[in-house]
Amino acid sequence: MSQNLAFADYAVFIIYFLVVSIYGYTIYRKREKNEHDAKAYFLAEGTLTWWAIGASLIASNISAEQFIGMSGEGFFLGIAVAAYEWLAAVALIIVAVWFIPVYLKNKIYTMPQFLKTRYNESTALIMAVFWLFLYVFVNLTSILYLGAVAINGLAGGEYLHAIMIGLAVFALIISLGGMKVVAYTDVIQVAVLIIGGLVTTYIALTVVAEHFGFGKDALAGFSLLMEKAPEHFKMIIDRPTASSSQLEIDKYLTFPGLMSYLAGIWIINLNYWGCNQYITQRALGADLQTARNGILFAGFLKLLMPLIVMLPGIAAYVLYQNGGLPQLIGGKDGAYSAMLTFLPTGLKGLSVAALTAAIVASLAGKVNSISTIYTLDVHKKYIQKSASDRHQVNIGRYAVFAAMLLAVLFTWNDVLGIGGVGGFTYIQKYTGFISPGVFAMFFLGMFWKRTTGTAAIVGVIAGFLLSVLFNEFAPALFGNETLLYTAWPNGKGGFEIPFHICMGLSFVFTMLLMIAISFAGPKVNPKAFELDKTMFRLKPQTTVLIVITLLIIAALYAKFW
Repeated sequence: MSQNLAFADYAVFIIYFLVVSIYGYTIYRKREKNEHDAKAYFLAEGTLTWWAIGASLIASNISAEQFIGMSGEGFFLGIAVAAYEWLAAVALIIVAVWFIPVYLKNKIYTMPQFLKTRYNESTALIMAVFWLFLYVFVNLTSILYLGAVAINGLAGGEYLHAIMIGLAVFALIISLGGMKVVAYTDVIQVAVLIIGGLVTTYIALTVVAEHFGFGKDALAGFSLLMEKAPEHFKMIIDRPTASSSQLEIDKYLTFPGLMSYLAGIWIINLNYWGCNQYITQRALGADLQTARNGILFAGFLKLLMPLIVMLPGIAAYVLYQNGGLPQLIGGKDGAYSAMLTFLPTGLKGLSVAALTAAIVASLAGKVNSISTIYTLDVHKKYIQKSASDRHQVNIGRYAVFAAMLLAVLFTWNDVLGIGGVGGFTYIQKYTGFISPGVFAMFFLGMFWKRTTGTAAIVGVIAGFLLSVLFNEFAPALFGNETLLYTAWPNGKGGFEIPFHICMGLSFVFTMLLMIAISFAGPKVNPKAFELDKTMFRLKPQTTVLIVITLLIIAALYAKFW
């Protein structure tokens, strides 16, 4: 039936499917008395523990774009791509300490609600529509496409559409039960994800060791990676020179060394983890300490993720360069699937289950957020203001079906061209078109009382337009070398500014524009949030966890700088 998966692999996978489904149904039955309570359905209000919040954050975040896309970037760039994960842990600390208290104190349940409360209805509606399009046509489609391609490669390469439908249906089964079912099944998903991912990494390292005659020694395999691909173990990618090859320039365009840390990567992380319904929704129904503990727990788990999703990509690179990976197909995005072929029967099924867990958890979390925004911020406000809780829950379920159907239709023949640019880069780049304006709007809205609604609307539109300008047109209009940027040849006959730098420039100009406009308004906007220092105080155990996380990150950077 399949050239790669045996009966035992299918058995392991089916057991995983049954365990998750039965557990999800059990959680659903427990909440049946609240089946038509809208807040219980969308937010699982007051019922999530810190470990469920943290596990759900990770399970929803780590998906095909990480397993396939980040592993592919590990193959291409090396350890530099780990910055997305390790700096995400720092971003989660910032969100836990400063962002979440603002949301919870002001009883914020959705991100458009934040914008309505702080600014006005117009800003909230514009962003609700923006987010719905982004979640459906960038995030949901890319997760579904990359996941289906990866699993299809392991199943023999003949079942792409069947696998695509299977992933969509599995995610629907989980998401129709609401946030509580999504979050608690994510606990199982993240356990499978981590165990299966670590197994894959271990096998990848032993395969490298065996290929070079060192036996099944994982530590020797890691040492060989550092020896055979030393350039893949540098966190900071050097700026190209006149003698640099196109490959070196392409790496810099993807991750522009120190400039990434001064520009885009912080905007990506803080916008994603702090201003994103898909993520913050897990914590918005909890009390402050539970939410903080869950977010910090997720940050701690993020430190493990490069080991699981990036290292197999570097292993694939070393094997490929030394003739040990003839089964690699599809370029860098095929690296993870190629490494899975080395796993023995049974363990291969576990790793496929881990990959499926990551994909399904992200799909379920994404469609749940789509249904939440559509139901609470569009349908309830503008279409059916008198909708009962029961009707809101039903509308939310219809929205889940509609979003998933659109995702399947657009990924069926890869209409959006996700496979052509690399999955991870596709998501980061196109999310980055709106990230500068959105983050500027949220940051100033939280912490500067003078920010006005007009400034917010102008900011989000300007942020998008500036992102398009710098990403697509600036080199042709202003030249390849200016005081603000350097554009590099992209190997396709044109010049590009690294998209991290584009985001940084867009963010700075958007902030300046919003500040200038806000100075025309009152010194204190009547809709400004009241902040009080007690909101940001930390318990000693919270401070200890933050310090431990930061010390680990500092040690990693000291080692691989």
